[in-house]
Formats: sequence, C-alpha cells, structure tokens
Amino acid sequence: MAGRWLDLRWAPGFLCMPLIMEMASGARDPSTKAHEHIQFWAPGVNQTAMADCRAVCTLNTSDCCDFIRMNPDCRSEGGYLDYLEGIFCHFSPPLLPLAITLYVFWLLYLFLILGVTAAKFPHGVTFLAFGNGAPDIFSALVAFSDPRTAGLAIGALFGAGVLVTTVVAGGITILHPFMAASRPFLRDITFYMVAVFLTFTALYLGRITLAWALGYLGLYVFYVVTVILCTWVYQRQRSTSLIHSMPETPEMLSDSEEDQVSSNTNSYDYGDEYRPLLLGQETTAQILIQALNPLDYRKWRTQSMSCKLLKVVKLPVEFLLLLTVPVVDPDKDDRNWKRPLNCLQLVVSPLVLVLTLQSGAYGVYEICGLLPVWAVVVIVGTALASVTFFATSNREPPRLHWLFAFLGFLTSALWINAAATEVVNILRSLGVVFRLSNTVLGLTLLAWGNSIGDAFSDFTLARQGYPRMAFSACFGGIIFNILVGVGLGCLLQIARNHAAEVKLEPDGLLVWVLASALGLSLVFSLVSVPLQCFRLSKAYGLCLLLFYATFLVVVLLTEFGVIHLKRV
Repeated sequence: MAGRWLDLRWAPGFLCMPLIMEMASGARDPSTKAHEHIQFWAPGVNQTAMADCRAVCTLNTSDCCDFIRMNPDCRSEGGYLDYLEGIFCHFSPPLLPLAITLYVFWLLYLFLILGVTAAKFPHGVTFLAFGNGAPDIFSALVAFSDPRTAGLAIGALFGAGVLVTTVVAGGITILHPFMAASRPFLRDITFYMVAVFLTFTALYLGRITLAWALGYLGLYVFYVVTVILCTWVYQRQRSTSLIHSMPETPEMLSDSEEDQVSSNTNSYDYGDEYRPLLLGQETTAQILIQALNPLDYRKWRTQSMSCKLLKVVKLPVEFLLLLTVPVVDPDKDDRNWKRPLNCLQLVVSPLVLVLTLQSGAYGVYEICGLLPVWAVVVIVGTALASVTFFATSNREPPRLHWLFAFLGFLTSALWINAAATEVVNILRSLGVVFRLSNTVLGLTLLAWGNSIGDAFSDFTLARQGYPRMAFSACFGGIIFNILVGVGLGCLLQIARNHAAEVKLEPDGLLVWVLASALGLSLVFSLVSVPLQCFRLSKAYGLCLLLFYATFLVVVLLTEFGVIHLKRV
C-alpha cells in the first residue's frame, strides 16, 4: 500500500502562507534551515545534497510533487502509506482541507488502535511490565529508528512526563484529595528526576553511546529491584509488628494489595466482555462465532448513546484483534481455550507477523524465487492448525496451550509497532505541511494521544476511591517510559546501524524549554508535597493545571519565534 497514490502534480499553495508571513514579518531568522537548503535542489537536476523536506513550501506549486519524490529527506523509513506524497501529489489545492481532515481522523483512529490493543489484549503489557506504556514505548522505538524523527521521541517522552505529572496528577487531587504515601512518592520522583537529568545531559552532549543506553536499562532494573525490596521490607515490618492498626480503608492499602486490586480490576475489565451468553455444550461453529463477537449485548442495552457510538467505532479493531491475537487467561478454568478460534489463529497470527514486520518487507520476499514467505507461512500454519484441531477437544485445553501466550505477545506487539509507525509518519508529514518542529508535535499530539489512556484509567481509580494508587501510577509509568523508551530505542538503533552512538539533534531552544519545564514541575512537587505533609489538596491540583497551561503558552511562543535567543 505504501506510496500507492495517484500522480497528480498539485501542491498546497495556501499552506505556504505561514512561511510567506514569516519572511515578511521577520519573526524568524530568514536564514532558517528550510531557506538555506532550497539552493541545493532544482527540478530535473540530479543532486547529491539532501534538502530539508520542510523546504517544499518555498517552491513553486508545480515543483512540489517532484521535490517530495526525489528528495531522500521526504522518504519514510517504514510504514504502509506515503503521507507526504499523498498530500503533495494526490490532492489538488481545493481538496487540501479535506486531506488534512482525513489525516487527522486517521491519526485519531491509530491512537484508538494503540489504546484498544494495549487495554483489551494485554500480552504485550505482560512482557513489557506496564500496559499503558506500550504505545509510548513503541512510538519511541519507531521515532528513534530514524534520526529525522528522534525529536518526536524526545518531545513525546518529555511532553508526556509534563502532562502526566501536572494534568493527570492535578486532576486526581482535584477529584479526590488524599494523603500521599510518603516513601513511594519520594522514591519514584527521585528516580524520575535522575532519568530526566540523564536525558538532559544526553541532549546537551548531542549523543547517546552504547554504555549510556545500557545505563538507562540498568537504572530501570535497579528501580524495579528497589520497589521489590521496599515492598518486602514494608510487609515484613507489618507482619512482625505487635501494634495492630485500625481496619484498613481503601486509602490504607499496602502497595502489594493495591497492585492486587489493580490486577483484579484490569482482569475483570476485559475478561467479562467476551463471556458466552449461554452455557452448556456448544458446537464448534457456535464457539467460533461467539469467540469472534466483540459485542456484549447485555452491556449494549444499558450503555449511553455516546458509549454505543464509541463501541461501533472500536468494533472493527476489536474483531481484527480477536481474530489475530490469542489470549491465554490463567484465571479461567479453561484458560480461554477456544478450539476453533485458536486453530484459526495458528494460520492468521503468523501471517500477520510476516506482513507487519518491517512493514511487510520480509513477507513478500520470495524463497529461491519460487514462493513468497507469506505463502510458506500460510501452508505451514494450515498444517499445524489441522493437527491441533484433530488432536484436541473443545472442552479441555491442550498441555501446550501456554505457547499461544507467546504467539499473542508477538502479534499484539507487532500490531502496536505497526500503528506506532504510522503515527510517527503522519505526525512528521503534518509537521512538514504546517512547518512545525518534531519536538512540538511530540510534546502535543503524540504525548496527548499516548497518555489519554493513562489519564482515563487514573481518573477512574480516583473516582472509585483509590487516588493513592492512581497517583503512584503517574510516576511509575513515566519512569518506565523514559528509561526503557530512550534506552531500548537507542540500543536497537546502535545495533541496527553498527554504530558507536546515536546522534541527537535538539530542535533549538524548544527542547530546552521542554526539559526545563519537566524539571521545574518535578521540583515543584518534590518541595510542595512534603511541605503539605503529603496531604494533597485541590489547591495543589489547580496549581499543577495552571503550570501546564503556562507551559503550553511558552512552548507555542517559542515555536513561532516570539521567544527566541538573541544573536551575539
């Protein structure tokens, strides 16, 4: 599907108006990168120099399509669709608002795919330790794979950190003021400040070496070990204490008990939805139909109209995931064994793996010039599914049923990776069209999209009377995102390119504003929370929301050149 756009040589002339106004007003330095690079490219001339893709708006409308197709900086490293070519070569100027609208809706649907995959099919989250972090991690891995989009990863990780520690944490305290757990709070915020300082230093140095990337992952392992030891010490102190406290309320739960409640809640959320309506002996066809049905009619009748509309939008995604992602649930007696569906998944899931790995590049490769890889996978999968179908029964899962968990993990992980690749590509395309930096796109659209699931789940926990649990999740999740996202992303990039380091090119003043804002928000919480004796009030939450609003204003003023450094 990639690059399958009609060759119509039109270009969005009206989208170049920001550049014209910018040059006329002198708000930005006229010697920007886009303006400098324009001299290196001319239509119909083979050039070895690579121009900045954002220079497309400085060309005549008749040359934009050729520029997009011939300039290496405008090519996407992965993904199925070439969004830049679609805008500049497929849509005529009167249809450009429609094109941008379609892109935005497709971006929102990609975020929905990421959220549904992480929430309803948690194999990826089991192996990645946190469910809500899967979209952030895969988005960072995809962004770090291309130096041109590394700013997206930095912007998204830092932007999500500012968002979660201000808007989400502030919203929790506004919904339900509470007494914060002192030791877990100080532990988590200290580790996160160290992670932010490491990233700030890496940006200042302009590179991340192999040792630096391994240090990120090592720091996260140390954090996990610290959490386990603290929990063990706390439980040991409680078991040996002679003084019995009052009966525990929801706010006095220990960390381990909170985790157990969270685990039970998450299991209930997705496990009850696909339970058969009728019990008893069922035919193979009935089992398959019910297993592939993502709609619970009992819940459907009681839902509001808005929830029904959202469910209709999610139905294609949920059906596709039910068809391709095996789910092994140890809490059920049959471990979610669906004989006809699981056998069908032995064919479909490996096919999805080869068609999503490297955007299908391996799937279409022909073995000895005879058969493509995807055809061989279908043949082998069909044979394995046939043997499994005739060697098992509908009532009892086989002994090797646990192997489906690994297949489900790989499939859900590659679904998330494929969606994250498209998200990064479409955000970069929108940045080219509107002349926005990757950093500002990362800290706004990408951070908002990846963090919306965290926000809703944390707000729900706060309303249910568990604000401490939700507040702890704010810091625990973003520690995982920044340490594993940067560490693993750079480590894979070093291994892929056989390089000694990953180069980082900050987008000027903006990335330092972003890093400073995140540091200030953490310092504010580190100072103000102990001063309140760890009693978090609505006033504290309102201050956090005000901080984020001020941060967005400063970011936009910096992006459009109102705030800038004076040249000496």
